[in-house]
Amino acid sequence: MTSTAKMQTEPQPITACTVSRDVQNFDLLIEDMEDALGERWGDLSFEDAEIFLGQPDADGLSFIAIAIDAEDEGNLAKVQRVISSAKGKDIKVILITEDVSPASLHQLLRDGGDEFVPYPLPEGELKLAIDRAMAPPVAPVPVEEKERPTKLKATDDRSGVVIPVHGMAGGVGSTTFAVNLAWELANIDKANPPRVALLDFDFQFGSASTYLDLPRREAVLEMLTDAESIDSDIFMQALQSFQDKLHVLTAPTDLIPMDIVGPRDIANLIELARTNFDYVVVDMPKIMVEWSQAVLEAAHVYFAVLELDMRSAQNTLRLKRAMQAEDLPFNKLRFILNRAPKFTDLSGKSRVKRLADSLGISIEVQLPDGTRQVAQQADHGVPLAEGAPKNPLRKEFQKLAQSVHDVNVSDSKLSKKG
Repeated sequence: MTSTAKMQTEPQPITACTVSRDVQNFDLLIEDMEDALGERWGDLSFEDAEIFLGQPDADGLSFIAIAIDAEDEGNLAKVQRVISSAKGKDIKVILITEDVSPASLHQLLRDGGDEFVPYPLPEGELKLAIDRAMAPPVAPVPVEEKERPTKLKATDDRSGVVIPVHGMAGGVGSTTFAVNLAWELANIDKANPPRVALLDFDFQFGSASTYLDLPRREAVLEMLTDAESIDSDIFMQALQSFQDKLHVLTAPTDLIPMDIVGPRDIANLIELARTNFDYVVVDMPKIMVEWSQAVLEAAHVYFAVLELDMRSAQNTLRLKRAMQAEDLPFNKLRFILNRAPKFTDLSGKSRVKRLADSLGISIEVQLPDGTRQVAQQADHGVPLAEGAPKNPLRKEFQKLAQSVHDVNVSDSKLSKKG
């Protein structure tokens, strides 16, 4: 006997929910949730979410994605209640925000938001946020073992050289350049070592702290969210010391909007750094933001790191056009070619010349490929000078730092004579 009855499949358990005023306002979120979870997710209003999260059925949720826009900002209390209920059940919270002020977003992150993704959603970013939120927690490192607040006191008696470093494309080595240049400057004069600060202005994904094995401090986020009140003492307390020679402002602990500070705030931060340090190296984000001009105007020299590839060429051309259209000082940029062809590579040398000619720029420094040692030392949290002092790339960093220092000393002598 055969049966014609169709097999009934059990519905898949719900492992996540979106929470919003109306999920139809976030159609891209619907698509990304379906791509990430298939049918294993549901949708709730804020009112329904509060009720559902208080029931046993919510115990099976891994995370909720709260989607809000400017219209929700007038009643953040309902969002905070949902976050509180979720955290009470150890459910991760991902915030999806559109046109929400940095202050409101920061408050929600402080209330328990685990991740933040702007809307419209960048391709694949929700999946990455889910992976980060669901990753197992890293065991905390005891403060006394790793966190080294700077012992320096504010002096306000310096007039430091500001040196921003900007990568023309992802992965060109701008953070490696910034970290190692700062370290070489800090060690350039054994008898009279200059005071050097490294500021990581890539507030979302900055990795200078990783390259130097320093933890990210809550004090940085607190300082940035109250930028109008920053003075020299607050600024110095937010720094960390690497081997008591280099003083670092790491990226914040949380993923925050790049516009959490404005041009005036950034200009103030740089001025505070200048008056307390001889050299201020700034690791810039890849993107151009509202306050990028403030950094450019404060810079004495602005290093732009690129590679011999089409990405770097196209982005350099875009940057040049944008700066010239806005009448910004493009002449401050000094182009650094990383992973340059070897001296014997005549074909590669010809390509470098063609690149410079086609872009109308001068490539002033060509750095060799530091090979696998560069990534190894970054993973170990030490500059090349400490872990691989004979590396050819390290020697070029040393030469460049010496050149910067010599010019600065020469200019200082001339200004004193004048």
